[in-house]
Amino acid sequence: MLTEASLSIWGWGSLGIVLFLITFGPFVIFYLTFYILCFVGGGLVVTLLFGKTNSEKYLEQCEHSFLPPTSPGVPKCLEEMKREARTIKIDRRLTGANIIDEPLQQVIQFSLRDYVQYWYYTLSDDESFLLEIRQTLQNALIQFATRSKEIDWQPYFTTRIVDDFGTHLRVFRKAQQKITEKDDQVKGTAEDLVDTFFEVEVEMEKEVCRDLVCTSPKDEEGFLRDLCEVLLYLLLPPGDFQNKIMRYFVREILARGILLPLINQLSDPDYINQYVIWMIRDSNCNYEAFMNIIKLSDNIGELEAVRDKAAEELQYLRSLDTAGDDINTIKNQINSLLFVKKVCDSRIQRLQSGKEINTVKLAANFGKLCTVPLDSILVDNVALQFFMDYMQQTGGQAHLFFWMTVEGYRVTAQQQLEVLLSRQRDGKHQTNQTKGLLRAAAVGIYEQYLSEKASPRVTVDDYLVAKLADTLNHEDPTPEIFDDIQRKVYELMLRDERFYPSFRQNALYVRMLAELDMLKDPSFRGSDDGDGESFNGSPTGSINLSLDDLSNVSSDDSVQLHAYISDTGVCNDHGKTYALYAITVHRRNLNSEEMWKTYRRYSDFHDFHMRITEQLLLAPEMMKASPALAHYVYDFLENKAYSKGKGDFARKMDTFVNPLRNSMRNVSNAVKSLPDSLAEGMTKMSDNMGKMSERLGQDIKQSFFKVPPLIPKTDSDPEHRRVSAQLDDNVDDNIPLRVMLLLMDEVFDLKERNQWLRRNIKNLLQQLIRATYGDTINRKIVDHVDWMTSPEQVADSVKRFRDAFWPNGILAEAVPCRDKSIRMRTRVAGKTKLLAIMPDELKHIIGAETTRKGILRVFEMFQHNQLNRRMVYVFLEGFLETLFPQYKFRELFNKLHSRSKQMQKYKQKLQTTQAPSLQKR
Repeated sequence: MLTEASLSIWGWGSLGIVLFLITFGPFVIFYLTFYILCFVGGGLVVTLLFGKTNSEKYLEQCEHSFLPPTSPGVPKCLEEMKREARTIKIDRRLTGANIIDEPLQQVIQFSLRDYVQYWYYTLSDDESFLLEIRQTLQNALIQFATRSKEIDWQPYFTTRIVDDFGTHLRVFRKAQQKITEKDDQVKGTAEDLVDTFFEVEVEMEKEVCRDLVCTSPKDEEGFLRDLCEVLLYLLLPPGDFQNKIMRYFVREILARGILLPLINQLSDPDYINQYVIWMIRDSNCNYEAFMNIIKLSDNIGELEAVRDKAAEELQYLRSLDTAGDDINTIKNQINSLLFVKKVCDSRIQRLQSGKEINTVKLAANFGKLCTVPLDSILVDNVALQFFMDYMQQTGGQAHLFFWMTVEGYRVTAQQQLEVLLSRQRDGKHQTNQTKGLLRAAAVGIYEQYLSEKASPRVTVDDYLVAKLADTLNHEDPTPEIFDDIQRKVYELMLRDERFYPSFRQNALYVRMLAELDMLKDPSFRGSDDGDGESFNGSPTGSINLSLDDLSNVSSDDSVQLHAYISDTGVCNDHGKTYALYAITVHRRNLNSEEMWKTYRRYSDFHDFHMRITEQLLLAPEMMKASPALAHYVYDFLENKAYSKGKGDFARKMDTFVNPLRNSMRNVSNAVKSLPDSLAEGMTKMSDNMGKMSERLGQDIKQSFFKVPPLIPKTDSDPEHRRVSAQLDDNVDDNIPLRVMLLLMDEVFDLKERNQWLRRNIKNLLQQLIRATYGDTINRKIVDHVDWMTSPEQVADSVKRFRDAFWPNGILAEAVPCRDKSIRMRTRVAGKTKLLAIMPDELKHIIGAETTRKGILRVFEMFQHNQLNRRMVYVFLEGFLETLFPQYKFRELFNKLHSRSKQMQKYKQKLQTTQAPSLQKR
């Protein structure tokens, strides 16, 4: 029964399923599953919605039941913001000068437009925020302008800036010396120089080092932000400064939008080089200066840039299709470019091979050098200092000092007596003061060098000393009173093997020739007579500028000569005066073009005229038709001593004129034509010169036997202090003038020179400036500073700043970095321009080699971006210290730079060195 029942159930169930499927189809199972899922899902959704509604109602009830009520200030603030913005009136007056306010307002407008508005308008259309920022900037500018008007800017522009620049140059020079001392064979890299520079800065400043600010962009931005925040604190009203959002916006605009781009531009070496060229754009590039730069350059990049440009120009010239006279011009240009390219290739090869040599040491091995006669050495400042050093080494300094003292006495005595005679002719009262001064000076020289008590004593014939003593006791002293003894001393220095003959074989003689620019390559033939006292009269020849002997040049018409008298002067030697002519000679042939100067006396011209009178000397036709004439022309124009046709020996060529003696003689002659008031002033100066002559012997002895510095001795090395630290406040003198002289010391490194000559040059400059300007030089400086800070000049500076950053009212795009070759050629052009504008008078005073080194040292200092940044920040710090003297900006800057790595090393070094001494105590 059970079995039948189960079969019946399965049967009916199967039948039901079959009938269901037949009736509804095979997909009914899927539909049924879908309906069930929809039912369940709908139920869940209804449940969630109902629960959410109830939960929100419950939370709202809890909020009103347990939380404190909302502050009414928030709704009021929202209502206030929804109201119409009130109008803010801005006073456009800033400095009180309309010509300054107008461009300043434009700068503010452009700054807000390009640094704030472009992103602010994407957040809000409310103008009040922008107006508040503008008002804040204007308040700061008004305070800045007001404070600037209260400051005396003369000390800053005449002393502080010059001192900062001179100290920066001193640090750079000492860094170069340290790099050289580390290893003479391996040349230090630019990174080594920068690191050493900041090491020296710490040693000199002792309290501050700016290495982080100048080498780390991140630290630089932080420094500028901190500095701008301090300035805003000083310039803004307290209410505006307490507004952090406003303060931060203004700070970022000043630091990143204005100061940082300006510092980047001022620190760019390429920008400085272009500015230097623009500043001296009126001067023409000198061929000799250009070739000197090429032959002295140690930068392969510069040489390659010049060589590539020369090759480019050569390719262009060779592609030209010309005829007629233009062919000769193009050929000459091609030859010049080939010569430049050859020099560059040779210099690059030498630098790459590491065979760079010292030209002075090389010249010492030449065997034959230019012979400079003793009398020319004694009247030339540059040559004299080397001879002084040599005489001091050999123990003959007393003879030289006596000769120089007598020479100074003669010039002063002549001047004093001429002024006295002029006043007597004018019927003025005669005084014995002048004769008394001369007698005192003469007796002082006698006691210093010739008396039995003199130490050291100049040894001459006793009868001459006795004769001089008798003259001093019974007669008035004359300018020629010492002539006999001076002549004997001169003969002794000239003939004695210990002095001048040995000096010509000494290394100091070679260095002297380098300073006189008279060293020559081995191919350049000097004086044929090694024992004669003839020398190459050209002060512009260089060891790097080799000129062939003109006598070896044939009379071929391919060689073109052009000569003219470029300068004239008067030379004085032992009371004899004669004219001296400087002849500039140009020689051009197919392969090269050369230029030099030679010096000739009038008697040389007369002799030359007698030999070839009435001839057209330099015409190519005449040179070709008269070979004998060519020989005389070459002999006269060659850069060496002239052999006169009427004599068999070479006469002395007195080329160099002592500027000190000529200046004093010119002053004496000019006094006669001056009004009485000016003549009296010049006479006072003459009296001062007489007193100087009286003290001359003692000064020389102190200068060379004790070698005192120009400043009082201190416990610290003057080289490790600022330049202005050498100023003696107790001396009544012109501060700007003394600072300029100290700067000249730094540029040309004159501290290594003879102290007596430095003192005389300094005294001469001071006397001449006082005689020319008197007390008006300070007034001129004040007037110039007033002109620099006048509204017109300030407005012009603001306009230049506006036009540089926003040309035509549009923010300037970042200047693309110029090609390396262009920057290198700019460097060469800048150095060439600087050397070309240096006057020959400066070279004659301090030496050609010293002048070149000084100018190139200054130029090289500006070729390092980090060092330029340091100088800009030093100027900025000095400016702020002057603008806010009542605040402790110096301490502030020390704190801002306190994280310097070099400063930390220096402190650790001090602690290490001081620890042993403390333990001993």
